Amino acid sequence: MADDRAPFDRKSVRAHRDRAAENIGEHDFLLGEVAARLSERLDDIKRDFACVLDLGCHGGALGEMLAGRDGIETIVQCDLSPAMVRRAAVKNRGFALSLAADEEFLPFADGSFDSVLSNLSLHWVNDLPGALIQIRKVLKPDGLFIGAMLGGETLAELRQALMEAELANEGGVSPRVSPFADVRDAGDLLLRAGFALPVADNDRITVTYPDALALMRELRAMGEANAVRSRRHGFTRRATLMQAAALYQARHADREGRIPASFEIVYLSAWAPDDTQPKALRPGSASRRLADALATEEHPAGDKAKP
Repeated sequence: MADDRAPFDRKSVRAHRDRAAENIGEHDFLLGEVAARLSERLDDIKRDFACVLDLGCHGGALGEMLAGRDGIETIVQCDLSPAMVRRAAVKNRGFALSLAADEEFLPFADGSFDSVLSNLSLHWVNDLPGALIQIRKVLKPDGLFIGAMLGGETLAELRQALMEAELANEGGVSPRVSPFADVRDAGDLLLRAGFALPVADNDRITVTYPDALALMRELRAMGEANAVRSRRHGFTRRATLMQAAALYQARHADREGRIPASFEIVYLSAWAPDDTQPKALRPGSASRRLADALATEEHPAGDKAKP
């Protein structure tokens, strides 16, 4: 039974991806770009990960980049959308296993994977702390998780234009873009999930479109249409869309008349706990004074240093 308190309608998330799957190869520029950046982060880690889970595989962009990497023996692709899984299976036939699986209910035994990678999927999860706990459990000790998800500044230009147009034409505002995660909270979520050595950072990808309507069509074709549970159902008034597009154009268009769309990408990186990992020293247990390392004079707390 669906939880009416949950922010996202997961059935709609699946339906949107199913609908987008057939032509995802024509609209997966963002998935491909972020997959490349995830792959580069894996390059920085001098270890082999024999068995890797591609969580939220979409059309298989990340799996394709992982194929043939030294040390990787098995890639498992899974996605909430059966149609996306079929596309990924075709794309990466011969070197990846594929199955439909919900990120909120992972069907894998504890300690199954050396690494879990997730490319732009977790921002549609209702219980992100719970999903991260499950990811940590399916990792082997000292296994690596790297994920990328859309952050809170994503599509800020579109959100503002739609809000103002809807207020003017419909007398109220409906949530039309997902309430994305905040990078400042991401590290805390990893700690809450029981990960070790968590790191969270972000970057921004900006893409231009002829107009706001083209951007909205592209989001739908990517499978990123609105799935917020409290959204207003039914068609948006034409007047609302036209005014939103006009506001967007007037405020953000470049000299060629194209409008920018900003995607904030939040990266999460952490390790499943293991006794071999480095641990912080206990306070007072350091073998060398900080003052010696800095070649300066140490003064007790409360004493003023001499000029």
